Amino acid sequence: MLLRTTDPFRDFDRLTQQLLGTTNRPAVMPMDAWREGDRFVIEFDLPGVARESIDLDVERNVLTVRAERVARNGDWERLASERPTGVFSRQLVLGDNLDLDRIEATYDAGVLRLVVPVAEKAKPRKIQVAAAPEQETVAIES
Repeated sequence: MLLRTTDPFRDFDRLTQQLLGTTNRPAVMPMDAWREGDRFVIEFDLPGVARESIDLDVERNVLTVRAERVARNGDWERLASERPTGVFSRQLVLGDNLDLDRIEATYDAGVLRLVVPVAEKAKPRKIQVAAAPEQETVAIES
């Protein structure tokens, strides 16, 4: 009877998961987004990322989030390496109904939180209906 304790394709499978990601560990930063009244909230999971390495850019209606998790270096032997390191980047196309000039960003406990207010022009509003002016009737004589 042959008892195999190692899988010859395990390293190849692990490399594929790191490059392409899996449903358990995606290659991009995980994100949640929702609307709270007159604002949209977007949260990105960035555990182990220094706040100083986070870069946010807005160009037209495209929001780019970039962050870097630096690999630890030293005189030691790595026993396991499952957390991805390097540069993470994600772009979101935001609608014209958002006020991109007033985005607020906070970073706490490994979560980057963006609050994007709805633009004033996109908020629902009442339109007053005015009475039509009285029109004069003109009699045409022939």
